[in-house]
Amino acid sequence: MLGESKGKRRLPIIIGGFEAQAIAIELEKMTPSRPLTHDLFKSFSEAFNVTVKEVIIYNLVEGIFFAKLICDNGEKEVEIDTRTSDAIAIAVRFACPIYTFEFILSSAGIVLEDEAATAGEPATTTDEPALAERKEEETDIRKKSTEELKELLNKALSEEQYERASQIRDELNNRKKS
Repeated sequence: MLGESKGKRRLPIIIGGFEAQAIAIELEKMTPSRPLTHDLFKSFSEAFNVTVKEVIIYNLVEGIFFAKLICDNGEKEVEIDTRTSDAIAIAVRFACPIYTFEFILSSAGIVLEDEAATAGEPATTTDEPALAERKEEETDIRKKSTEELKELLNKALSEEQYERASQIRDELNNRKKS
């Protein structure tokens, strides 16, 4: 979840487990026994005096974000296309800013209810029927076939229902483990 530096909107980006782990390891300042791919990228870049100045999430097409690294070796600046999840993992390692465009935040950005309350906006009250409905939906997910879940996942992503999509994804992942 990326957030505006001077705003309340958040940009939810669904990423794979490996990238999430790579980001978490760096954020927690943990040192793995062997370098991860993103650590290797940083070491390689530093060995050749290349820095990553910034990351730009420049497009959103059918629920897929597109990103690029802006790299500089002191003589020239180069843009490198990358998966957004890798770009974020690299940005964390280089402590560089991550930028995006207003049209992306307008279409995919969200304002979290908890943050709205802490920002002085009226807090939403707990809606007991809605809470019961969410629990019923979670139970409902477990009853669906894998094919039905895949269809629901695609629908949730196309409708930008990222929380619902992550619940469905988690259920699919749990089934793969079993």
